[in-house]
Amino acid sequence: MFARNHRQKHQREWILWGLPIGMVAIAGLLIASTQRQADYADWYHHWITAGVGVVVALILERLPLQRLKPFLLPIFGLTVASLVAVRLIGTTALGAQRWISIGGVHVQPSEFAKIAAILLLAAVLSKHPVERPVDVLRPLGVISIPWLLVFIQPDLGTSLVFGALMLTMLYWSGMPIEWVILLLSPLVTALFAGIFPWAMVIWIPLMALLAYRSLPWKRIASTITIAIHGAMAIVTPWLWMHGLKDYQRDRLVLFLDPSQDPLGGGYHLLQSTVGIGSGGLFGAGLLQGQLTKLRFIPEQHTDFIFSALGEETGFIGCLLVVLGFALLMARLLQVARHARSDFESLVVIGIGTMLMFQVVVNIFMTIGLGPVTGIPLPFLSYGRSAMVVNFISLGLCLSVVRQSRRSFAGLR
Repeated sequence: MFARNHRQKHQREWILWGLPIGMVAIAGLLIASTQRQADYADWYHHWITAGVGVVVALILERLPLQRLKPFLLPIFGLTVASLVAVRLIGTTALGAQRWISIGGVHVQPSEFAKIAAILLLAAVLSKHPVERPVDVLRPLGVISIPWLLVFIQPDLGTSLVFGALMLTMLYWSGMPIEWVILLLSPLVTALFAGIFPWAMVIWIPLMALLAYRSLPWKRIASTITIAIHGAMAIVTPWLWMHGLKDYQRDRLVLFLDPSQDPLGGGYHLLQSTVGIGSGGLFGAGLLQGQLTKLRFIPEQHTDFIFSALGEETGFIGCLLVVLGFALLMARLLQVARHARSDFESLVVIGIGTMLMFQVVVNIFMTIGLGPVTGIPLPFLSYGRSAMVVNFISLGLCLSVVRQSRRSFAGLR
């Protein structure tokens, strides 16, 4: 019986190791395909960076997460300092200032800030769970600093990741789902204010009722909720005009009808959907995609790598990759449930949220169901910082698996 359980536990780990490495291997070929007609060829850097990431993951796998706790504040402070440095000495590209050049290598601090935020947020929530509304201030304080610094780069896509992982980690730590909905509801109000203003007549009273039923100081809570949503509805038009860049507004609107600007803001979406659709059921074959070869799709090796996957491997290839990510998330959920401590469980669920949010947003973007946000596809999109962070995340999760097994063996 013990031998069977031991064998089953080791058989599972091909998910955490095999799936990411398999995706990296395929991605290298897809990136090479996008550079067939280019004046440069650095697709192999994708594999080299992944190799470095594997080494980092192997080291972290053997490091108990509890030992990181004394260093979480310095790590978080260092990442915040690096985000501030981006504003002062950062490198600008594609209309955004997101990188720092270190020895000729462009490093994106916002990628590392996601991991630092997850670790510190997990430590805060494990020590101070949200039992009263005022307890939300601690995690909000943790997440708001990197979120703001990333948002003003501007990097709308990555800033959304911070919000998604905070809400999920709050729920996983035991916060009532009603409170999660109330935290998310101002964003919905902002959307209604810009698209369906009449819907606020129903939406705001509904949120006030939810606050009345789920929060203490019921009348005060419902009044504050109405005031917050009213203020959001008033300020949204100003934020739309002055808080976002022109290209960000175009991205948020044109995905609904990219044909309005087929040679401008809608070009990425139109070409991406054409490329994916041209792959049919089985695709044209690796290194055989003609749209990819002729570079019809801008930034295809980074944000739009899924379109190259669709053209060259077809529906079957896309389906296998999506199922692979679903299997990866299912395994991470399993690891989070069996973690030894709340801290470890929250770290794993935060990492799972970060990865899967990026997967959903990126794929929706490339198939025309969402706006262009600049979020890379984990393990597939070209990007040194993102790749290293992905494997750091993997190493932290594998550390939790390793420690859980040791506890299980000790109990036996």
